[in-house]
Amino acid sequence: MSVDVARARADTPGTESVAHLNNAGAALPPAPVLDAVIEHLRLEAEIGGYEAAADRADRVEHTYDAIARLIGARPDEIAVVENATRAWDMAFYSLKLQAGDRILTTNAEYASNYIPMRQVADRTGAAVVVVPDDEHGQVDVERLTSMLDERVKLVSLVHVPSQGGLVQPAAAVGAACRAAGVPLLLDACQSIGQLPIDVDEIGCDMLSATGRKFLRGPRGTGFLYVRRGLIEALEPPLLDLQAAEWQPDGSYVIRPDARRFENWETNVATKIGLGVAADYALGVGLEAIRDRVRALAGDLRARLTERPGVTVHDRGEELGAIVTFTVEGRPTAEVVAALRAAGVNTSLSPATYARLDFGPRGLTDVVRASPHYYNDLDDLDRLLDAL
Repeated sequence: MSVDVARARADTPGTESVAHLNNAGAALPPAPVLDAVIEHLRLEAEIGGYEAAADRADRVEHTYDAIARLIGARPDEIAVVENATRAWDMAFYSLKLQAGDRILTTNAEYASNYIPMRQVADRTGAAVVVVPDDEHGQVDVERLTSMLDERVKLVSLVHVPSQGGLVQPAAAVGAACRAAGVPLLLDACQSIGQLPIDVDEIGCDMLSATGRKFLRGPRGTGFLYVRRGLIEALEPPLLDLQAAEWQPDGSYVIRPDARRFENWETNVATKIGLGVAADYALGVGLEAIRDRVRALAGDLRARLTERPGVTVHDRGEELGAIVTFTVEGRPTAEVVAALRAAGVNTSLSPATYARLDFGPRGLTDVVRASPHYYNDLDDLDRLLDAL
């Protein structure tokens, strides 16, 4: 199976005006996603927000079904929330940590995950411990396995780091965690929509993801997966009348499914759009998407490596769609701005997002280019010509 690139570009009007190589930031949504969001907003304006939500309740419910199919889960294991950070936080802050407990993470950890871990560790006396990398620059699974003892209460793994081309060996980590009985929280922000994901095959107990990146959904959408057997063991740090029900005696009962991690107020239009984005990705085919983005990123990486003064910084045994580089003698922000002026969208990844990774490598920031399946070789040529 291969991607019908002509159809994908026809469904993506922005490809006519810009070489959008910032899909790790926010991808261009396909027309069906845009249409679904606009249609619901118009309905809200015509009949009212509550009434529109009631009339389109089946479309909202379909989003849970579509996400479940996307990752090999069940609909009752899915919570749809505002963004991936909120999804990750709702899972992490549900854990009951205390002095002496350990959280294992990796050098690829993202700032928005590390900061909460450090906050809770400082409050409780728990410790955040970084597992060393192997010779490929990815997490050393053997070392991680040897560190999984009774003190470890969580392993946090970023599947595809925001700041580089690495794809972590998530299934090997998941197998080690399951054997040790330690929950695995997988940050899948950059892998959802880029790679096939099956939560059972990976072995993660929790997964956080966003809609706006490779899934091509609306901004301000995200979701959390929690394994069915773990849901009722986790009490969310925030509750409302969506997450729990107020009882006549003054007590409350938390709902038994993953929607205990949601709150009642939501953007119904974008929630529907998220489900359409999941359907669209499934229709294209995740294996075909993976193969195409790897080919495009590999081509770009190879051509950048040949350019004098350009250094590519990606490392890992398996590489994905994110390509990072710097240009000798040019500030990274200046390179990103110059590319933008030439109609090529990239982004800047600073050390503040990934200090455990950038610090040891002496990097302050990098240019991040991230092609998707609707990009073509002309888009790569535009970047290289502008560079």
